[in-house]
Amino acid sequence: MMNTTTRKNPSLPFRRLIASWSLAAGLAATATAAPEAQEPAPPSAAAPVAAAAATPEQAVAAAREKLDATVRELTAQREKIGSEKVPMAQELNTLQEQLAARRRDYDKQRRAVDMRTLELNNLRNDTKAHQDEIAYLGNLLDEYARGFEGRIHPSEVQRYSATMETALLAPQNKDLSPTQKLEHQMQLVKASMGRLRGLVGGARFDGTAVDPQGMVDKGKFALIGPVALFAADNGKVAGLALAQPGSNNPVVRPLEASLMPGLATIVTAGSGILPLDPTRGDALKALIAKGSLWGYFKKGGPIMWPLLVLSLLAFSVILERIAFLTLESRRRKPATVAAMMTAAAAGDIAGAAAAGAGSQDCVARCLTYALQQGRESLPNALMRAAAQEVQRYNRGISFLDTVVTMAPLLGLLGTVTGMIGAFGMLGGAELSAPAAITGGIAEALIATTFGLGIAIVTLIPLNYLHSCCEDVRHQLEDASTHLELLLKSQAEVARLLTSRADHPAAPAGYPGTKEIDS
Repeated sequence: MMNTTTRKNPSLPFRRLIASWSLAAGLAATATAAPEAQEPAPPSAAAPVAAAAATPEQAVAAAREKLDATVRELTAQREKIGSEKVPMAQELNTLQEQLAARRRDYDKQRRAVDMRTLELNNLRNDTKAHQDEIAYLGNLLDEYARGFEGRIHPSEVQRYSATMETALLAPQNKDLSPTQKLEHQMQLVKASMGRLRGLVGGARFDGTAVDPQGMVDKGKFALIGPVALFAADNGKVAGLALAQPGSNNPVVRPLEASLMPGLATIVTAGSGILPLDPTRGDALKALIAKGSLWGYFKKGGPIMWPLLVLSLLAFSVILERIAFLTLESRRRKPATVAAMMTAAAAGDIAGAAAAGAGSQDCVARCLTYALQQGRESLPNALMRAAAQEVQRYNRGISFLDTVVTMAPLLGLLGTVTGMIGAFGMLGGAELSAPAAITGGIAEALIATTFGLGIAIVTLIPLNYLHSCCEDVRHQLEDASTHLELLLKSQAEVARLLTSRADHPAAPAGYPGTKEIDS
């Protein structure tokens, strides 16, 4: 802690020394300047005797003694200040270090307080979030408990009545804590999970039912799918257990007399042959529709018929094009084309045309047609023949291109119609039939799937046919260009020979002879 002891002010003696030093300096200056001044006036008779007897030397000596005393006192004060300055500086450093330590402790405590405040806020937020989750979960469980009775068979109501009542009354019981309320509601969920495990392969349990005569009989129930069978303990009543309005006990509807022993055996023993279909035909329908392309086709809606026609036409065109390309590949005769080029290079145009006559090769047929038209119309003849051959290869490609574009659009049209029908039920009386709504969405998805599948399957042969057409076009252009170059060179040779025949040999030194000879 800071020392609070009162100390003497060191500046007060120092000020006194300065004042004494200034007075002594003034007296010394006066005494020194006195002999040089004019003689003083005669002393007054009234002046004191002590003042008359004082001389300037004595005044100077007195001033010097006083000055020396003041200097000594000043030196002593300085030494005292110097001796007190070091401890005070050390104490000041100590106090500053203590202050810095206190500040560090304060900052550390402040950060700790801030962290605790942040953690407290996070805990409050987490607590509120968990409380909201618990409230939401409680609402879900309460809603599940309220609708549980409508989801089970009437014969199971008396079996789960106590659990349902506990779960329904738990939210309104103020004596229960939130954890206890949640536990009571979870008991129904656990019972429901046990019920689902027990229903696999059928479930049997004890209960009571009303017979056709209106009597309540004790017996055993056998729940198989959506059908509940009942057999009384006395063996007199057996049949189907159906819901009875206004009562928790189901009513028994007996079947034919020949079926009664079989039903009683199944209920009591837990095994046997059912004399009826407990799924009411749904199992057979599911078996037929499961994994069946025709079943998916029927679920796709009316738009599936245009897609079917489009796919059949595309498949027919693809088969026809594949057969055409196979036949043309067998008709190709590269040797015939080489023979025609050889004859054309030798100048035998007729021989080249004769070599290609009757050939089924598309390149040879194109060159033969052009050679038969003559030299003057050879380029146009080549273009016409090549265009005819390329057109044969392009047949059907435009239709396949249309199928690739139209099939997804038809699928999207099926999507739109299915969604319109599905969402149209939301505003009508069919709101309570979710199966119809999901069926409309499934119809939309099936149509889209079929449309995309047709487009993808058609796109692969379409690209292959495009590549084959480009290959044939390249071969025709290459052969046509080669033939034109050969015939053009033959024409140049013929023109040169004609020029030499028209211009006989000129004398030596005649201008132009060298060019003609070359």
